[in-house]
Amino acid sequence: MMVPNLVLCLLVGVLFASGVYLLLARSIVRALMGLLLLGNGANILFLVASGPAGRAPIVGASDVTDMSDPLPQAMVLTAIVISLGMTAFMLALAHRSWQLTHHDVMEDDPEDYRITVKAERNDMSDSDFSQAEPRSEPTDFEGDPGSTG
Repeated sequence: MMVPNLVLCLLVGVLFASGVYLLLARSIVRALMGLLLLGNGANILFLVASGPAGRAPIVGASDVTDMSDPLPQAMVLTAIVISLGMTAFMLALAHRSWQLTHHDVMEDDPEDYRITVKAERNDMSDSDFSQAEPRSEPTDFEGDPGSTG
């Protein structure tokens, strides 16, 4: 029977909570730190969930029941490589943002703001999906919800 280490489980919770908090920030560097904390929390979670520590998984070197499972270790190594690539990409974004604006805070772009205002007014007049002529009376399917026509 496996009993997980309570300290490591609490550490995973703290890393996930602080990672999500930082990931929601508008600063690219804070979002990067949040992504790194989330990745480290996931790695520790993999290792906690993989079972108790054991001997090296080399057939013939020890008994099969004493060996540790190599799959979670391989997944953690893969996650480390992926987080390294994401870190490099986010650092490149932060550097480019600093070059252009001299700060790393992501702001709403004007197009985002325009779409938000139009969505709040429910105005689709500039949309490709708007009809050429506005209808003055509702059709059967727009009228009574109980109509079948």
